[in-house]
Amino acid sequence: MVKKKALITGISGQDGSYLAELLLSKGYEVHGLIRRTALYPEGLKNIEHIQDKLTLHYGDLATDNHLSALIAELQPDEVYNLASQSDVRISFDVPEYTGEITGLGVVRLLEAIRKFSPRSKFYQASSSELFGNSPPPQNEDTPMHPRSPYGVAKLYGHHITRVYRDSYNLFCCNGILFNHESERRGKNFVTRKITESLSRLRTGEQKYLYLGNLDAKRDWGYAPDYCEAMWLMLQQDKPHDFVIGTGETHSVREFLCVAFTYVGLDWGKYVKIDPKFYRPSEVNYLCADAGKAKRILGWQPKTSFNKLVQRMVDFDLGR
Repeated sequence: MVKKKALITGISGQDGSYLAELLLSKGYEVHGLIRRTALYPEGLKNIEHIQDKLTLHYGDLATDNHLSALIAELQPDEVYNLASQSDVRISFDVPEYTGEITGLGVVRLLEAIRKFSPRSKFYQASSSELFGNSPPPQNEDTPMHPRSPYGVAKLYGHHITRVYRDSYNLFCCNGILFNHESERRGKNFVTRKITESLSRLRTGEQKYLYLGNLDAKRDWGYAPDYCEAMWLMLQQDKPHDFVIGTGETHSVREFLCVAFTYVGLDWGKYVKIDPKFYRPSEVNYLCADAGKAKRILGWQPKTSFNKLVQRMVDFDLGR
């Protein structure tokens, strides 16, 4: 039996590493696109345990010639675009770079597929940040009003994916994924910042944890569950866009409470608010309506909010 071949951009990130594990378990030949900066300390830590099973290629979404040559050479059955400048707060500091990679990078990849491998199925990682402050619950038909350079760049990627699907009859899907976390989440994201700081607070290495808006409400799930949804989208007979989330919303304050209570600490004694961590414009309340994914993909989240937080705390305490 001929192995399916997949290309994952952003393979060294949280989602990329879990998706690579999933595809390897299903017998895929897995290729990954990485930037040379990923070679710096800890850059490949998420995939070091499977690196000998992967084929890695250097490059990024900023140049089209390399992407075209790679797609033409590999002729992948499936392409998963998980690469982006994905930090919402940082996108306000580097809006042009965010637009270049997170937005225009998508069309460069789609053009390479259109010209050199039109049979490839394409997955685009969209984001709940597309919805901005549209009232929850948010589904595939909810109006999109992004409130950050990251959200605007993701909106371009989302719509250009639909344009290529409709105009060129390519198999292109948008996965509108709500917040999903794990032990592999980057330390600049608030959830991992909390659990990683918690380990140092317990040992006295750190005195306080400085955060921004504690009242922001998010629909948080576990990243490996969401990677299964990505794969399921590309196994369908026809391409669709899907919202993926748990349907439950929790505030940053609740995340703090669960994490600190789990280790017997009062978060109020350690957490201080620093205005520099506030975004210039905030998305206040996100909650997914993933009914379409449940109905068509048969997908359900497997990990509860409390279990997610406890997994992340256990990991950072263990380190």
